[in-house]
Amino acid sequence: MNDPPDNSDTLHDLLDHYEQADEDSRLTAGWFQLEFSRTQELLTRSLKPAPAVVVDVGGGSGAYACWLASMGYEVHLIDPVPKHIEQAIIRSARQSRPLASMRVGDARRLEHADNSADAILLLGPLYHLTRREDRIAALREAYRVLRPGGFLFGAAISRFASLFDSLAGGFFDDREFEEILEKDLADGQHRNPTGNPIYFTTAFFHRPEDLAVEVQEAGFESAELIAIEGPGWVARDFAKLWSNPRQRSRLLECIGKVEREPAILGASSHLMAIARK
Repeated sequence: MNDPPDNSDTLHDLLDHYEQADEDSRLTAGWFQLEFSRTQELLTRSLKPAPAVVVDVGGGSGAYACWLASMGYEVHLIDPVPKHIEQAIIRSARQSRPLASMRVGDARRLEHADNSADAILLLGPLYHLTRREDRIAALREAYRVLRPGGFLFGAAISRFASLFDSLAGGFFDDREFEEILEKDLADGQHRNPTGNPIYFTTAFFHRPEDLAVEVQEAGFESAELIAIEGPGWVARDFAKLWSNPRQRSRLLECIGKVEREPAILGASSHLMAIARK
């Protein structure tokens, strides 16, 4: 078994990866557009109307944070990557309703007061924190900061994402990827010693049932698990499908119909845990 690295190693890998990868534009390309659209849909279903307070923890360069701020929400963005905060400052300045605050921070130690937020987004920390105790710490911080009745939205990467991605992306037979895939399937501890950013960075990939247990252990009574992309992310010729308004609408409708199906959850690249305090 590949043990989780210590926090300093994880942070180093994280910073190195995002220096190479362009997270600022990721959600506008390929099947990541499906991830963005579906996540927006899931958020708007449960969020109370603006103006409500949203803390986007691990929110990258502010794609979701700025979108929510544009609708009148009071949004506070926190991310461990200084580059992302710099990009968020630029993104926020371009819109008439800017973010309320942006800072480099740690999901396990939030500066926000108890019972001060209507929603907490953890759309990155639950897979970037490779140690279980660190994920529980981040979830407990979210619980502390949420007001009673507030919602947690926690995203995780599926334990089986590498298998589906390699089959659909044509690199299943890449000798360098073989060991990565074997470790992912064995214990969810994703490691990328190749230096190729396509193979992501140090992370933890969840089984659906384990994600639910972690959320409940942090104090939430229950967690609703939803497949974000469902099987749509491995669609053949995704760009052509997505560019056709009718087929895009049909795809989103079909994914919505199976989003809670237990047999589908693990096939989605990302899972969403939604829980209420």
